Amino acid sequence: MTAEFTHLDSQGQAHMVDVGAKPITHRQARAQGLVRMQAATLRLIQAGGFAKGDVLAVARIAGIQAAKKCADLIPLCHPLLIHHVSVEINLDEADNCAVIVATAGLHGQTGVEMEALTAVSVAALALYDMCKSVDKTLSIDAIRLVAKTGGRSGDWFYSPEP
Repeated sequence: MTAEFTHLDSQGQAHMVDVGAKPITHRQARAQGLVRMQAATLRLIQAGGFAKGDVLAVARIAGIQAAKKCADLIPLCHPLLIHHVSVEINLDEADNCAVIVATAGLHGQTGVEMEALTAVSVAALALYDMCKSVDKTLSIDAIRLVAKTGGRSGDWFYSPEP
């Protein structure tokens, strides 16, 4: 499959894609990422033992705020009227990590993939910030788009290579 970069003009210069002629459709995107940590850190989050407050609530709010500010953070993103953003964080005791899933939706002329990815990224950073004083081994991993629906290119779902 040959793909072209849509944010480059014929001279190779960056530009914002003109979506004005595209039809308005319902679009949704879901992204996911992990924050890996020590088992003791995960237990401390579960127990609510952080002086800074509720780690998961702060991370969730940070992710939602980030999705709404995506166009301010990513230079060529369109400002979008998002009708829904959710950030879910589940603690995985078997792998000592927080699994962050963000979903964003709208009725518009361009997708919300970047908003969902930004929500996951900033939620992970906020969780990292809240926990860094007790765990220097924290890592943010595997941030990726896992699904998108709507738009001209249709639906897409992440499938790892065999």
